[in-house]
Amino acid sequence: MLSWAITFLVVALIAAVFGFGGIATAAAGIAKILFFVFLALFIISLIMNAVRRA
Repeated sequence: MLSWAITFLVVALIAAVFGFGGIATAAAGIAKILFFVFLALFIISLIMNAVRRA
C-alpha cells in the first residue's frame, strides 16, 4: 500500500514538473488517500498484534 502511495506521489511530482496540473492534482490526491489508508491499516495491525500477544 505504501509503495502505491509513493508511486502516485512520484507521478504527481513528474506531472507537476512538466506542467500537467490536473494530473498532478489527481495523483497527489490519490497518493494522500492511499497513505492515510496505509496508516490506518498499520495502526490497526499494531493494535491487533498487541491484543493477540497479551
